[in-house]
Amino acid sequence: MTSQPQAQPQPHATPDPALGRAVKADDRAHVFHSWSAQDMIEPLAVAGAEGSYFWDYDGRRYLDFTSGLVFTNIGYQHPKVVAAIQEQAAKMTTFAPAFAIEARSEAARLIAERTPGELDKIFFTNAGADAVEHAIRMARLHTGRPKVLSAYRSYHGGTQQAVNLTGDPRRWPSDNGSAGVVHFWAPFLYRSRFYAETEEQECARALEHLETTIAFEGPGTIAAVILETIPGTAGIMVPPPGYLAGVRDICDRNGIVFILDEVMAGFGRTGEWFAADLFDVVPDLMTFAKGVNSGYVPLGGVAISPEIADTFAMRAYPGGLTYSGHPLACAAAVATINVMEEEGIVENARRLGETVLRPALAALAERHPSVGEVRGTGMFWALDLIRDTETQEPLVPYNASPSSNAPMLAFANAAKKNGLWPFVNMNRTHVVPPLNITEEELKEGLEALDAALKTADDFMVG
Repeated sequence: MTSQPQAQPQPHATPDPALGRAVKADDRAHVFHSWSAQDMIEPLAVAGAEGSYFWDYDGRRYLDFTSGLVFTNIGYQHPKVVAAIQEQAAKMTTFAPAFAIEARSEAARLIAERTPGELDKIFFTNAGADAVEHAIRMARLHTGRPKVLSAYRSYHGGTQQAVNLTGDPRRWPSDNGSAGVVHFWAPFLYRSRFYAETEEQECARALEHLETTIAFEGPGTIAAVILETIPGTAGIMVPPPGYLAGVRDICDRNGIVFILDEVMAGFGRTGEWFAADLFDVVPDLMTFAKGVNSGYVPLGGVAISPEIADTFAMRAYPGGLTYSGHPLACAAAVATINVMEEEGIVENARRLGETVLRPALAALAERHPSVGEVRGTGMFWALDLIRDTETQEPLVPYNASPSSNAPMLAFANAAKKNGLWPFVNMNRTHVVPPLNITEEELKEGLEALDAALKTADDFMVG
């Protein structure tokens, strides 16, 4: 166990250490946390949050470079969204999904107006994982085929089908080999599986690999190919030019449904409403969640093409959720989308990503030998940390044990000591702050990140 590092006091927070201890005690006694060995964690007791910051009961403040779990795209406690939730609660807190409700209808319209192509039908879920579950079900029913192809280095959710689609170690304990999932390698030049030396080679060889995989699996057995448009938790690997268009073409030629998972990359994170807009590609199904309402009330969904929607025009879709399109969640989505438009939040993500983050992170890579590669776009960046500049060996091993993860833990603690809450996964730190962060706040976080990377440098070999 490690004690919480020090950060700067929050000026308007009233410290209440006794309440903080009580919150922590109840958490440890009764809350079962996800993805964790329960006796090996010490969750921070959070007293409040606003904008790009949160603080604990001792008054220590942290700049959140994680956006929660990459979902507070408009920051914490945006007054217009809070007011919209309050107004909806006074008007109608909840209602069954079989009815037409104003907040639900308006949210669906606003989302459909921003999705690429003709993805104009919206099926609401409670989160991203069940959005993926339903997208896969729709694809299988539409095609009558059983298999789904997904990439290694991916994450699609924690429910049974979604976690089996996932291409990282979180899948392993739940993978019984009967989910109808086949994994393949997507392009990633920095750690290429195709011995490529250029983006063009990586793209061409990755497409050939996918096409060969489909040929050997049997095109007539494959319902869908699902990809994160830009993989998030797995490392923010922006696909090379032409790759997603190539996958679209392969799917079209084989009658396969193309699904893009935009749960993390969507709603402005990449500097566009959806990452698919960066590549001029339209999928058949697209999943979303997180940024649709900044996570203020749980909401996710599937945007559906006319062809797949028509499959269920005279045939009941065999799926649904009690809280599909919950009025409070949809009211929050309406307010969030309107705020993003009114305040130019997508444009802010694009502008600061290009003018501040891209050059600043490149400069960090020049100063710190532990930064092997910087990659990303908008407010969606990853620093790949290494321990050897010659071999590009990751700073910690893949799926590191607690003892071998010490360098990343030391880096994270150094960041927190300077008032920055970092996103850390395997050998990477991601820079994924709220999209409406100010330039001054962003530079404050980059200064703390710069200092913390000195700790990572200390673990370099040689």
